[in-house]
Amino acid sequence: MTGTADDRTPVHPSLSEAGRLLCAGSYLDAAYRDRVIQELYVHEERYVAPSYGFDAARVLAHALQARRAEVAWASAVIAVWGLGLVMAQALVIFLLIPAAFLSGAGRIERRRVTRARGSRFLELLLRACGYVLLIGVVLGVLVGAVDGRTGVGGTDESLVVYESFLQEFDEQPFGLGFVLALPVLGYALAASYAWTALIVFGLLSLVVGLQRGHFARVISTSLSRTQYADPNADPASGRRFLRARDRILRTQHSRLVIYNVDDPFCGAGAAYRPWHLSVELRPRTDGVEPEPLDNERIVARIRPRLEALRIPSPHGSPEAEQAVLDRLRELVVDECVFLPASGLPAAFEPDLSDSAFDAHRAGAVEEGGERRRHFLRVRVGGWDENLVITVFVRVHTQGGMLMLEVAPHVLLPVRRQFQEADDVARRHLRNNPFAKTVWALKHAPRSLSKALTTLSGGSRGPWQIATEGHGGALPAGPAVSVRELAAQEDASLFQLMDLDRYLKTIQDRIVAGVTVALHEAGWHTEEFAQRAVTVAEGGVYIQSVSHSAFSVGGSGHSNRTSHHTDRGDRQ
Repeated sequence: MTGTADDRTPVHPSLSEAGRLLCAGSYLDAAYRDRVIQELYVHEERYVAPSYGFDAARVLAHALQARRAEVAWASAVIAVWGLGLVMAQALVIFLLIPAAFLSGAGRIERRRVTRARGSRFLELLLRACGYVLLIGVVLGVLVGAVDGRTGVGGTDESLVVYESFLQEFDEQPFGLGFVLALPVLGYALAASYAWTALIVFGLLSLVVGLQRGHFARVISTSLSRTQYADPNADPASGRRFLRARDRILRTQHSRLVIYNVDDPFCGAGAAYRPWHLSVELRPRTDGVEPEPLDNERIVARIRPRLEALRIPSPHGSPEAEQAVLDRLRELVVDECVFLPASGLPAAFEPDLSDSAFDAHRAGAVEEGGERRRHFLRVRVGGWDENLVITVFVRVHTQGGMLMLEVAPHVLLPVRRQFQEADDVARRHLRNNPFAKTVWALKHAPRSLSKALTTLSGGSRGPWQIATEGHGGALPAGPAVSVRELAAQEDASLFQLMDLDRYLKTIQDRIVAGVTVALHEAGWHTEEFAQRAVTVAEGGVYIQSVSHSAFSVGGSGHSNRTSHHTDRGDRQ
């Protein structure tokens, strides 16, 4: 987007705080990182959604780096488990049972927290079973270590336990003996391989602890506020990444928006009470001869009024005026043209130059077409680009009618987990060795399932690139915005108050600009002004409805945004 006319311009998207938090999120959330790589790196046939207030190329660079690092650490975890399998086969095989229980409980907990789905009882049951088995193993290791067992092979005691284990399994109904004998079996195996288990578990805890420390150092150094200010320090390698970065940089902030028909405003966030209005153009009765009124003339009257919002009210001195921190001073107004991606030929490279935009704008501003559409675009980035309000305005005159469409969209703040990245990293790095050791010991038992998931996820992208032929597919619009995937479901009261203030101010100026254009051209303005105020203050809105484009109906005023139904793919 273009900058503002005064000396208060928004922070560059590549340096915004929201973009930095998205990069940190790629180290904290594997599911989010995988979606970023899928959308921006694997599906090279898709155009990138507009990046309002951040730089998607930097997010992709850190997502790829985070995946490479996590794959390396996962390989180290698998190697330690492999060492344990060689040295203590029976014990390692047995440990797969509690590891499966704890992994299943963790999956249920994450699903319950993120999607409000999953049984709390089943989660507690699996967790209890896993810890009971682990307690048996721990007791066996302690007893075996005290007895001085080296773990070079099974003992007579373990053979006796095997026999009793099988006997219990045969005698108890419904396999109850199998369940009851599992902790005993774990105790005996651990006692037989005591020192081997201690060595392997110590190595495993060391690797898990070092992995967390590595990610904490990345967030506190490369992604600190000071070092993030240097985009050249981003990790970048590989011809495919450089090709993807060039594609992102060329399209993400272009005034020509290549869109997906199913989600044309992808990237702008959730629709927030969009509305439209149509009125009959009637000549005034004061003797003024009405003039033809076209879309260009109306847009020319709206834009200066919006740009005037950047000017602070008089505060007694120029210094006081310059000290005003209202985000409206950084309001950005420009024009954009939406072009559909469907129907484009294979390997199509759109011309996104200024001359191409001027040509598209000249044709789209008056044509009122269905697929190519011209909008006046107004954007305010509040709370360090964490709350982004974008208002799309379209004016059309046809058959003696004036139609005004206003489509506000809101990007809510980045999710809380990402905003706490600095604090999480700082607390870990400044924590005492005992606390770090406890954390590593706690997370070591579930490291195998996480490592296997990481390796399978890390191989999915290269496999899709090699087999699915995205490079030769027909061009497509963006399927999802990586910024929208990281947005919260709601905002704080302060943020919602700012949202309402920005939108009401912008919409009032839009209505005033259209009213002035009508009056100067010799047309009646009373009906338009009255109906516009009624609609903008809560009368009639265009609302998103599942499985349909929109419907028109009454709606009460609400401070909550309404997310699109296709956002259910958020992990």
